[in-house]
Amino acid sequence: MDNLPFDPQWLTVMALVSLAMLLTSMILIPWLITRLPADYFVDEKRHIPDIRQQHPLAYYSLRFLKNALGSLLLIAGILMLVLPGQGILTILVGLGLIDFPGKFKLLRKLAQQPALFKTMNWIRTKAKLEPMEKP
Repeated sequence: MDNLPFDPQWLTVMALVSLAMLLTSMILIPWLITRLPADYFVDEKRHIPDIRQQHPLAYYSLRFLKNALGSLLLIAGILMLVLPGQGILTILVGLGLIDFPGKFKLLRKLAQQPALFKTMNWIRTKAKLEPMEKP
């Protein structure tokens, strides 16, 4: 272990990245959870947004941005499993934003985990919203 180089700049960068991810997760994750309808995990019918027919370019641009944000949150959530932050919750929100086959079934299964479901409802209660319906 004495042979490992110690670089204070690298340590500073990692500390700043950890702090930024912690603060971002503390703001972004609750905001996204409060935007979900209470029956999100119960209602299996996925609705086609009106903007898809009316403004296809805007729809696909927003879809691209949503998938990019979801990918960033997924990567950040995985990193938060070893760094400070709400890793599992961030992964759940990231997966919720990314479009892939079988997404809803995976999200429903994750949301059924008691600790995660309790955390989501705690966030919604603090925002004075009705709790999520049990999947």
